[in-house]
Amino acid sequence: MIKDMINRKKLLIRIISIIFLIFFLNLLASKFHWFFSIWWFDMPMHFLGGFWLGLILLWYFPQESLSSLSVLKIILGVLLIAIGWEIFEIVVDRTITQNPFNSLDTLSDLCFDLAGGFFSMIYFFKKILIKQKTKV
Repeated sequence: MIKDMINRKKLLIRIISIIFLIFFLNLLASKFHWFFSIWWFDMPMHFLGGFWLGLILLWYFPQESLSSLSVLKIILGVLLIAIGWEIFEIVVDRTITQNPFNSLDTLSDLCFDLAGGFFSMIYFFKKILIKQKTKV
């Protein structure tokens, strides 16, 4: 129980740190127009978003009951939220900016979101759970 609380606290600190990083990068990107001048800039942003989202979903599961079904639920959660975000982007592009739909960009964004989600699993199992087991 105490180990679970320590892991959840470490995970929450990482989640908060990553959201501040995403906020800071998005602020700089908006100020300096990086989303328009650097064609690949949204790729690491989607990866970070998927990573952050994967960690949040991991935080909701009790760590002693993580199973392959839990991992599948987390990846599906990342995918569903990523699809929702892409629908939001498409609606904004069509109504406000009037940019045409780009299926390749949407597919790329979804892949980077999922890659971030998978990486959050790897990060969690290697950095948080294994470190905790070696200390005990």
